[in-house]
Order: sequence, then C-alpha cells, then structure tokens
Amino acid sequence: MSALRVLQHKFGELQNSSLYESTAVGFSGDAFYNLVTGFYSQESINDINLHLKQIEADHGRVQSKEKFSSRSLDLDLLLYDQEIIQSKSVSVPHADILAYAFVLEPLAEIASEQKHPVTQCSYADLWQNFTEEKSVQQRKIPFPLL
Repeated sequence: MSALRVLQHKFGELQNSSLYESTAVGFSGDAFYNLVTGFYSQESINDINLHLKQIEADHGRVQSKEKFSSRSLDLDLLLYDQEIIQSKSVSVPHADILAYAFVLEPLAEIASEQKHPVTQCSYADLWQNFTEEKSVQQRKIPFPLL
C-alpha cells in the first residue's frame, strides 16, 4: 500500500487491478500478492524505471541474482504506451505478460481492450486464450482506491 501511495504522489491518478494471491512460481515459498497499476506520464521510460527501482529499494527490496525468489516488493514496468523497447535496463512489453497468469489476468482486468504491441491481440483475448496454469492464483478483492 505504501508503494502505491508513492506512485500516486509521483505520477498522479492510478488505475489499480484487483489484488491477486498466487502460489510461488519457480520455487517453494510463501504466497505472492500481485496487482497491476496503470498511470500516465510524460517521463522517459528510463526515468520511470529508475523511479520504480528506487521505490523498491526504499521499501527494503534487496536485489537477488536469482530469477525466482521471495522479495519484499517487485515493481516491473510492463508497458510504455505501444512502444517496443529492448535495452540493457528495460524491456517493454515485459515478457512476463505472455508467460504468467499473475501478470496477464490483472492487466486484462484494467486494460482489457488495449492491444499487446507485439501480438496485436487485446489483453482480454490473451487472457481468455491463456493456456498456462490459471488455478495457481485467486482474485482476492478489488483493490481500494487510495
């Protein structure tokens, strides 16, 4: 909740998905709580990404070299308008959109008719046709407005 307040202070109005609980993916561990937040910004993709990493650090996130591990906070930049950008520091659209239910389902909730920049399919269609395991997560509650 604190990270969302920081995002709201920095970027203004947020559009939040519901909160989802999912099992750990790729390792044994505690459940994860996921949501997708949308906002508009005139800042560059690199500046936004730096802000996200700073918010993580301010909330006790310790960067691990392991892809799959527990973490106090994980803020990933999924999209930047309809841009397709692959660089050392950031890649959008984020590959996890098409790979994991815990990313795609909340994204489809808040941006159902928007289209993925590469596939040109709507997020609602991508979610409806998602073939990976869907039962590892459950929608908890609509996330409260800040």
